Amino acid sequence: MIDELHVRDVALIHDATIEPAPGLTVLTGETGAGKTALLSSVKLLVGERSDAGMVREGAPSLEVEGRLFLRGDDEDGTVVRRRVGADGRGRVEINGHMASVRELAERVGSTVDLCGQHEHQRLLAIQSHVEMLDSWIGAAAADALAAYADALAASEQAASELERVREMSRATGERLEEAAFALRRIDEVDPREGELEELEAQLPRVEHGEALMAAASGARELLSGDDGVCDALSDAVRALEDAARFDPALGTWAKTLESSLIDIEDVSSELRDYADEVDFDPEELERIQTRLSRLEGLMRTYGPRMADVLERRERAREVVAAASDGGELERRAAEELERREAALAEAADALDAVRAEAAPRLAAAVTEQMALLEMGTAELEVSIERLPRAEWGRRGPSRVEFLYRPAAGLTARPLRKIASGGEVSRVMLACKVVLGEADLCETLVFDEVDAGVGGATAVALAGVLARLAATHQVIVVTHLAQVAVAAQRHYLVRKSGGDLPETSLVELSGEERVAEVARMLSGDTGEASRDLAREMLAARASRR
Repeated sequence: MIDELHVRDVALIHDATIEPAPGLTVLTGETGAGKTALLSSVKLLVGERSDAGMVREGAPSLEVEGRLFLRGDDEDGTVVRRRVGADGRGRVEINGHMASVRELAERVGSTVDLCGQHEHQRLLAIQSHVEMLDSWIGAAAADALAAYADALAASEQAASELERVREMSRATGERLEEAAFALRRIDEVDPREGELEELEAQLPRVEHGEALMAAASGARELLSGDDGVCDALSDAVRALEDAARFDPALGTWAKTLESSLIDIEDVSSELRDYADEVDFDPEELERIQTRLSRLEGLMRTYGPRMADVLERRERAREVVAAASDGGELERRAAEELERREAALAEAADALDAVRAEAAPRLAAAVTEQMALLEMGTAELEVSIERLPRAEWGRRGPSRVEFLYRPAAGLTARPLRKIASGGEVSRVMLACKVVLGEADLCETLVFDEVDAGVGGATAVALAGVLARLAATHQVIVVTHLAQVAVAAQRHYLVRKSGGDLPETSLVELSGEERVAEVARMLSGDTGEASRDLAREMLAARASRR
């Protein structure tokens, strides 16, 4: 949701700020007042491409800054700042940190939909149709899609394994000979996992056994030998204990020294055991050194790590086995792939069944909303077409596409081929109302949704927009008074004269809003028009 938008030096706008309502906000004004500049600013905010021609004449750069509250945001929201220089160079910041336009589009762009005749919008992107259908279905589609995705991943893994086995089976004589040689050489040494680390830990003890034995024995002699540390401490403890009869403080120190004496005696005992265990064995040293040398030789050839050597042995063993087992490995891999493909087909059928059951209901619900918008007998259809197996993707095995039938009896065609921007916007509006909170897009910006609309259709359009604003933030550029009076917040876009015209935005309330609604109704602000405007505003307020 856009909480605030500040625009500087974009086209005719020098400096303007808008704070859209959480529900419905309308922008009104004379044709050519500069509403397009504001929509261009929203595009920049959500990560669309920039153009140096958007910079206000005479200004060094433009700047668009906005605060948005996205799903998962903290209470401070996300602050986006985007600058574009007159030389075309741009800069993006998100929460004070530099970012790319792609990051901006990924983080913010998916939350705002620009719905106008020439705008990029999700409804015209076929890949978004399956997402919209699944969102409307809810948990059943999510579960079926997850099962399908798991089955697809398992099948792809089985296919990779089969190709790997086949590649091994196709080993040439030279490659097979190389694998057999590597296997023989590694098996001759027969390294074990973890063996290298064990030998490297043993080598220093065996190599320096004499020095270690001498150090342990010498230290023990100093501790427990004649006139050693233990005898001295024992004498000290006895002396302090005898004197403690006259001063108890000496008894405390005696206990401390006695505790230390016990620890030293324990260390002395352990040093004796250690010295008994350490043994300088030239044969054991030679064995370890020889073994390490052979292992290091393998690592030089097939390494650099022992893990690489063990992996090379396994690959060589597989190549040799595949060439000599008469195709058994390939047969098992092919059977596994066949099982995975059968499971995938079952998951694909289940996913298509969930979507096929819901598609007509979604189409009927959208068509009902289209009828409320006075679109006659126009209909929406949801087409589900099973794709060849090679074209199955992460979103499913079938192409889901929204088709538009302008009137009963006419052929349904893809939405992207509809010529009328007003029709596209109204179909989008109907879809958004039906999707409700299931739609992940939080903010909708409509331009030309009221193109060619008047009378009862205008009233219906206002009602539908008001219902949509219950689940989304909706910003509408409109020329219809019926839509304007339904808004929670109303901004007037106006242009001043002079050599360098300037567009400004003014939030309207009270009599200023009455005057603008009156102008939209009849082109003047006479008392009769004002009275009707007040009546419409009061009637709409009573229905909120």
